Amino acid sequence: MNFDELIGHLGQHTVDGLSKGAIYALIALGYTLVYGVLRLINFAHSEVFMVGTFAVLGVWSAFGVQNNPPIGQAILFLVLGLIAAAVASGGTALAIERIAYRPLRRKNAPPLIFLITAIGLSLVLVEVFGLLLPDVAGTALPSLFGRPRQIVGMPTIIQQDTLFTIGNTSVTNIQVIVFVAAVAMMALLDWFINRTRYGRGVRAVAQNPETAALMGVNQERVIMLIFVLGGMMAGAAALLWSMRFGFTQNSIGFVLGLKAFTAAVLGGIGNLRGALVGGLFLGIVEVYGATLFTSSWEDVIAFVVLIVVLMFRPTGLLGESLGRARA
Repeated sequence: MNFDELIGHLGQHTVDGLSKGAIYALIALGYTLVYGVLRLINFAHSEVFMVGTFAVLGVWSAFGVQNNPPIGQAILFLVLGLIAAAVASGGTALAIERIAYRPLRRKNAPPLIFLITAIGLSLVLVEVFGLLLPDVAGTALPSLFGRPRQIVGMPTIIQQDTLFTIGNTSVTNIQVIVFVAAVAMMALLDWFINRTRYGRGVRAVAQNPETAALMGVNQERVIMLIFVLGGMMAGAAALLWSMRFGFTQNSIGFVLGLKAFTAAVLGGIGNLRGALVGGLFLGIVEVYGATLFTSSWEDVIAFVVLIVVLMFRPTGLLGESLGRARA
């Protein structure tokens, strides 16, 4: 175990973990919203994120984006990528709810059926995008001839540069953008849920669906809203992932989705602020663990920490449900 490296560069590893965990937290919001209202684990949400990365790739390819464009063009491409990812991921999440989950709810299907359906939808989306994956030449034209599921690179919109250095800790512009943007979007979502009329409807349905219906809250609209909101947060995470890591793949959502779900459980699933805490905590623990051991132990450490936390705190670090959130 490399304690000297961890202690000697603790600040650097913490900054790296925070920027990574911010992406986990954004994806985790989708799991938290759906579980808070429906008590459903939407395992297809990981592929909602994957769709967002391909939406970003598609827009940038359509505009012929090259590496390191001028700052004005870079901002424009980022905005276009965010819009495309939010629309694609939000639309995918809504389609999943309308096509798959709504008929099951009307038939009062048991929870196990929802879980199996979610896993099935996840596999379908992975395979569909595996068939539509751009070829190795990098063209945006889809192929239906079963090309290999290779990793697809993305252009560098903003060159990573060091903004400032404190001691031996360097903070880059990409890390600041990812962290600040993720926290800002989560704060906006938290304000929406706790301070707006639609947010009160979401909390009412999460706390007591029958009473909410008697008070005139349209449950179907609330359910559609939470899927769209969760999908849009996953789309925003897809853009930040594209900026920070610069690649995508049809199976990219699998491990990321599991880690985001882990973050939601760590913070207290059904708790928006818990998703933020869990995501940041998981990102830091992963980086610390990879430094102590090797990067190949990163995933193992993340899930071991989940098990340990839940042994002592089964409801997660914060443990407050969406329906009980205070305004």
